[in-house]
This record gives sequence, structure tokens and C-alpha cells, in this order.
Amino acid sequence: MSTASVVRILVADDFSVVREGVKALLERQADLRVTAFAVDGMEAVEKATTTPVDLAILDVAMPKLTGLQAVREIVRRRPDLPVLLLSMHAGEQYFFQAIAAGAAGYVLKRQADLDLVAACRAALRGEPFIYPAALGELMRGYLERVEHGEQAGFGPLTRRENEVVKLIAEGHTTHEIAELLTISAKTVERHRTNLLGKLGMRDRVEVTRYAIRAGLIEP
Repeated sequence: MSTASVVRILVADDFSVVREGVKALLERQADLRVTAFAVDGMEAVEKATTTPVDLAILDVAMPKLTGLQAVREIVRRRPDLPVLLLSMHAGEQYFFQAIAAGAAGYVLKRQADLDLVAACRAALRGEPFIYPAALGELMRGYLERVEHGEQAGFGPLTRRENEVVKLIAEGHTTHEIAELLTISAKTVERHRTNLLGKLGMRDRVEVTRYAIRAGLIEP
């Protein structure tokens, strides 16, 4: 952090009214200062990795690179820099995508005046921030899975989704997974789509890395 105990913040959003609104909101706090702006995901990565900032706040939907893509690149280049994502979208799948990408927290734009400062404080302490409404979403999602006979697994995935992850990482095809789990190939594809969305991943390589980190397979 800066030696003057002022937190230097990068704000990235393609709308100037949002950038200025976030700046005005944060600078009500004596120790928070917006010192850099970006208007798209590529510029956000460039500013986050070349400008002396202590915290980055990125919109999820930006040109050139999305907020999720930008977070992954920033975390790869500057793992010491906490990054928060701002979004219009509620729902547990969006939250888990943000966390899987490496974000320190996820803040709804409509709740920014209530949650953003608290999210900044949490991120600077090295703590994850989950917007309060998401707790209800997570609980409802858990109960719905239980009602449908699925046991919740560790993290964002259900027990069945973790089973599919393990088999994907082991190199099994969709039809092989269907046979091993005694389910249809269509159901396997549905689980694959759901788990990729929750984890913010795109292919088998990323899923395999996740499976190793989660202890589902041996490296």
C-alpha cells in the first residue's frame, strides 16, 4: 500500500458516469483515492500491472476483455493486487465465476452505495467479500439441490458435478462418463455446461487443473 496510508484505486468501466460515480462514492472516505481509470478490459490489465495501485475495481461487462478475463490476467501478473468485480447480475453462478477467476469479491452495482466500501475494506484485509443478497441465493440453491436429491459438494459444485469433473479430468469421453455414472449423455453435457459456468472455465485443461487443486485426482 502507498506510504501515505492512502489506498490508490483503479476503476475500470466503459461508462464514464459509472467511473465518476464510483470515484465520488469511494472518495467520501478519507483514505480511499481513485488514481487511475480504464475504459475496457485490456486497458484495465495494462493499468493494473504498470500503475502503482493498491486495489482494482472492474466492471464485469467491458469491451476487448470482459471483467472475468481481465481479472484472470491481472491475478496472473500481479497476484498481490486485490480485484473486485462490479456487476448488474445477481445469482450464485455469477459470484462463483468471479471467485474462480481470482476476484476478491463481487459487488452488485445497484447495491454499490451500500456494499462497495465494505468490499474494498475486506479485499484490502485479504478477505473475500460476498454481497449480502448472495447468501440467500446460495442457501436457496443448496436447498433446491437437496430437494432434487443432489448432495451439495465442496465449493460451488454438487457431488454429481464433482464426479463429472473427476471423470473429465481423467480423460473420459461424454459417453464413457454416462456409462460410468449410469446417466444419459445429455445429462452429462448438462452437468458439464453447469460446472464450466460455475467455475468460469472453458476447456478440459482448466477443469483438470481444478480437479488437481480440489484433490479430486492425483497430479
